[in-house]
Amino acid sequence: MIIGIPSEIKPGERRVAMSPSNVLALAKKEVDVFFQSGAGKLAGYPDEDYAAAGATIVDARSDIFAAADIILQVQTFGANNVNSDQDLSLVKQGQIVIGMMDPLASPEAASVMATAGVTAIALELVPRISRAQSMDVLSSMATLAGYKAVLMGASAAPRIFPMLMTAAGTLQPARVLIMGVGVAGLQACATAKRLGAVVEAYDVRPAAREQIISVGAKPVELDLDTGESEGAGGYAKEQGEDFLRRQRELMTAVVAEQDLIITTAAIPGAKSPILVTKDMVAAMKPGSVIVDLAAERGGNCELTEQGKTITAHEVTIVGPENVPSDLAYHASQMYGKNMETLLALIIDEKGDINLNFEDEIVAGTVVSHQGSVVHPHLRKLLQMPALEDLGTAAAPDNNK
Repeated sequence: MIIGIPSEIKPGERRVAMSPSNVLALAKKEVDVFFQSGAGKLAGYPDEDYAAAGATIVDARSDIFAAADIILQVQTFGANNVNSDQDLSLVKQGQIVIGMMDPLASPEAASVMATAGVTAIALELVPRISRAQSMDVLSSMATLAGYKAVLMGASAAPRIFPMLMTAAGTLQPARVLIMGVGVAGLQACATAKRLGAVVEAYDVRPAAREQIISVGAKPVELDLDTGESEGAGGYAKEQGEDFLRRQRELMTAVVAEQDLIITTAAIPGAKSPILVTKDMVAAMKPGSVIVDLAAERGGNCELTEQGKTITAHEVTIVGPENVPSDLAYHASQMYGKNMETLLALIIDEKGDINLNFEDEIVAGTVVSHQGSVVHPHLRKLLQMPALEDLGTAAAPDNNK
C-alpha cells in the first residue's frame, strides 16, 4: 500500500502534510510513502530527511497521484478554493484523499469528490471526543494561530507589553483584550500574559470563565443571558441580532481601554459575528491594534479586510490569512501527528485499509465514499436524501 504526499499548491501555503518523524512512524506498518521532491522545503524539512525516514522521493506530482492509494494534503478540495482543480484530473477512482476541506462552508467539494469516485476524509470534522484529541487539526492549528496573533499585535503596536521601571521612567504594561476564548483565544491569553501584558478576555460561553482564569487572564463579564450560547462540540453557537447588538453596546467601554484586541470568534460553516463595530474602533485609543483571526470568515471587526493590514480612526487592523502557515515547521509537525493518528485508525498492521463506519470518528469524517456523499450533515446542506446505515466498508481491492 502506498501513501502519497504531494506538495501544497494553494498560494501562500507553506505547510506539508507530514514531517519526516511522522513518515518514520509509518515504517512500522507495511506502508510505502511517496513524497514529492521539495514538498517540505518551505516548512524547513529537506528531501534528505524524508529519504532518511524511508520515503521514496518522486519528482512529478502526477506520478504520486498515479501510484498512491492514499493522498495526504494540508489544504485539499474545498479548503483550496484557488487551484485545487489541478488535482481533480489526477485523482483516481477508489483513492482516499485526506486533508482539510472546509466541508461546512464548501459542501459541494464532497459532491465533486464523490463524482470522481474518491473517498474523501475531512479532518475538520474529527469529533471532539477524548480518543480523537490527537487527531484534532483544528485545535492544533488554533493553538499556533493564537500564539502568532499576539506576536503580530506586538509587532504592530507602538508600545511594549511588559511594565518596565527604568532610569528614564516607568513604562506601563499594555492592555490586551482577547475576544473569543476557544483554543486560539486561550493560547493568545497565555502568550500575552507571558509577555507581561495586562490581559482580559471575553467569551459568550459561561464555561469559558474558569478557562480564562486558568491562563492568568481576567474575564470580562457582561450583563447578558448566555445560557443558550454553547453548541455541539463546545463551539459557540450563532446568536441572534438582538443579542449581538446588546453585546456590542456593553463591550464599547471595555474596547476603548485596550491597546491590543485579538478576536477569534468563529462559527463553523458560518460568517463570523461582528464583535467590534466601526463605532467601537472610532472609540479606541490612537495607536491601538486589532488582530482579527476570524478575517477569513468575514471578520469579527466590521472594518477588517481579509489579507490586509489597514488603518482606520488611527487604529491598525490586521486581517491575516492562514496564520498557522507562518509557523510552518511546527504546524507541519502537529498536523502530521494528527494525520499519523488518524491513519492508525484506518490502516491495520499489515498495511490494509479498513473503513469501519460504525466507528464515530470514521463516520464523522468521511464525506464521500464509493461514489456518494455519505456524511449526513453534508447531505442535508446539499439537499440530498438520507442514506441507509453504511455499516463496515472495506477499501476497494486496489487500495490494499
